[in-house]
Amino acid sequence: FNYFIRLCLDKILLQCVLQSRTLSGADAINALRPFYFAVHPDFFGQHPKEREVNENSLKRLNGYLENLQKPGFRSFKPTQLTFYVREREPNSSNVQESFSASGFRAVSFTLHTRDLLSTVLDILNSCSLSTEHVQSLSVNSQPHKETKSTVNRPIKWDKTYYSFTGFKDPEEELEQAQRVETTLISWLDDNEASAVKKLKKSVPLRKELERLKIELSHELQLSDIRWQRSWGIAHRCSQLHSLGRLVQQRPEVLKNVKGCTVVFTDRSGMSAAGHIMLGTMDVHHHWTKIFERLPNYYKLQKRLLFLEDRISQLLGGIQVTYIEELQPLLTLEEYYETLNSFYNKLRDSRLPFHPRSLRGLQMVLESDRYAPSLHEFGHFMIPTVCDPAALQWFIFAKAQEARENLKRKEEMIITEKELIDTSTERFSLDRLYKEPSVSSAQMIDCCKRLLEESLPYLQGMHLCISHFYSVLQDGDLCIPWNWK
Repeated sequence: FNYFIRLCLDKILLQCVLQSRTLSGADAINALRPFYFAVHPDFFGQHPKEREVNENSLKRLNGYLENLQKPGFRSFKPTQLTFYVREREPNSSNVQESFSASGFRAVSFTLHTRDLLSTVLDILNSCSLSTEHVQSLSVNSQPHKETKSTVNRPIKWDKTYYSFTGFKDPEEELEQAQRVETTLISWLDDNEASAVKKLKKSVPLRKELERLKIELSHELQLSDIRWQRSWGIAHRCSQLHSLGRLVQQRPEVLKNVKGCTVVFTDRSGMSAAGHIMLGTMDVHHHWTKIFERLPNYYKLQKRLLFLEDRISQLLGGIQVTYIEELQPLLTLEEYYETLNSFYNKLRDSRLPFHPRSLRGLQMVLESDRYAPSLHEFGHFMIPTVCDPAALQWFIFAKAQEARENLKRKEEMIITEKELIDTSTERFSLDRLYKEPSVSSAQMIDCCKRLLEESLPYLQGMHLCISHFYSVLQDGDLCIPWNWK
């Protein structure tokens, strides 16, 4: 009963706060600090799918918050967001210590508020985060008086006003928008013009990016230049210009990069896949050190390959591999330590695998899982902490299914490529691609359904298959793979 009374009082208090206060942009950011701490992508480094989902959702949330602060902005559409929220320790009172690395939960909610304060409260409540600190913020408020009080809210007209004047009832429009699920056609209708405008603006930068990439790849004899995250075109050009300046200033330090792949990412080093990582926040001095260390990295890479071979021998010939698209971006040193720890554990357990009995099968090591699993492409996903006996039983039980999945893998990759090519040609797309978190099965299903539609909106566009609807800053259209 007391809990029920507390809930009622809280609701009354929040209603009073909403009516008597407005929130500044800086206050909103401050109020959302616990939320940002719970969902920030930097805390999901070992979970690439969840990190990407949170990155995309934060972009859309920031856009929503920016629109709320624009004077005279009235056109609001309900925005559905999904975040992976880090789980909190049940007995921790300190915000900075209240989150554990052991897990997270998915939270979905729809924003349809028209002021910063109610939006902040909606976000915090949806994620089960405390709102007490919001009430103590120094906000622009009018003293609440029993008489002649000024309430900061729009005029609420009677329903007869709208039927008499013919004006649209904003509350009715909002309710109708919430009832109607977003469809691909309706979303393209609303967003095509904006995407076309942004795309046209980005064309010169796209050409500049391609030119810089070709010139640097040729000059340094690189295999490829990539980006770990979906930075904008201008940001990518800036990174290539920065690398170009280093080439001009210190050409001698880049003599060992022939045949390598350069990846612009969050930190510098060499990746588990053997690619040179250049941290976008690092200065030339840090990049220079990485290039100077390449001979040592190559030596460690040989030791790593030897370790993979030793593990393979202990597990009946199964191939140990690192799949860049599906695993966290690890440094060479981190991956070597993971392999070494797993090897010592296997060596001590002396599992009775028959030599070469598992040849042709593949496995990847994962440090953030506790139970083994089998991927749709046929490779085993093995936790480094997995019990050796349980590992042996799982591999034996799933070996045949793994071989069947491996056979289907090539077929699925071919089918996916064919559907991408067909869809690109059918809709005259400039480019069709997917985010790494979208599986091949999901991409195939998406393309098959797209080909059943008539979509003239897509001509000349860049279409990304994702988990959400959004228009990127350079005009790329993102649609969920399971669009309606």
